[in-house]
Amino acid sequence: MACGLSRIDWSAPWLQPWRDAGTRIAQQVAQGTSVATACNTALALLRQGTSSESAQCHVAFVPQADLPEGMAYEQFIFEARKVPTRDGLHDFFNALCWLHFPLAKKQLNQVQAESIQAQGVGAVRGPVRDAVTVFDENACLLQVPDVIWDALERRDWRAAFVTHRALWHAANMQIFGHAALEKLVNPYKAITVHMWRVPLNVPLTAWDAWLAADLQADKLAQKPFLPTPVLGIPSWWSDNASPDFYQDTQVFRLPRAT
Repeated sequence: MACGLSRIDWSAPWLQPWRDAGTRIAQQVAQGTSVATACNTALALLRQGTSSESAQCHVAFVPQADLPEGMAYEQFIFEARKVPTRDGLHDFFNALCWLHFPLAKKQLNQVQAESIQAQGVGAVRGPVRDAVTVFDENACLLQVPDVIWDALERRDWRAAFVTHRALWHAANMQIFGHAALEKLVNPYKAITVHMWRVPLNVPLTAWDAWLAADLQADKLAQKPFLPTPVLGIPSWWSDNASPDFYQDTQVFRLPRAT
């Protein structure tokens, strides 16, 4: 399969939310279709059964060559409602996220575009654009009880993943960041995502709308992320069945001394 998509193991638990659309697109790419064209085909199918609000937030996918020289990638998306897309794993997962979270991705893009308009495109991005980049590339949405979230905040890995392990069966997780998904094509223990908490009362079907409302510039600037080794999530990696897995302080880092 072209552009590395053949290396994706669709049985991996972190890919479960992406599996249906992802495998269909990957099959088309294997037959010689570009990622952008295959994603536009998937988009046409989505529009047939989506609400009008979501349909308006969907973007089209175009070849990377359509991005005008000298124009910021984020600004082009904001103005043209088109996402420049290369044939590779990184842009493939980015397109999947646009298909699955159109409202949230539109909001992230709008925050980026407003920051660029206010500050210009420069070497220094500022806290809001930095946070948007971290979220877009590396966020993982997490819906867990307080006792787990509090343990993750304290970096009490044993409490979060061993003591309260049974509570993870009722948790909901979805990796949002396309760079994190790309890394997980070849998983290794140290892959770290940035957890963003979803309240327990938000149903899975409403995550996109909730997230679009939650991703405000002032909140992003505070960077309320919890960096977490993602393969520590119970049932996501066979090696973490042993409590010793979490004793590797090079990966599961201890809290900073105060």
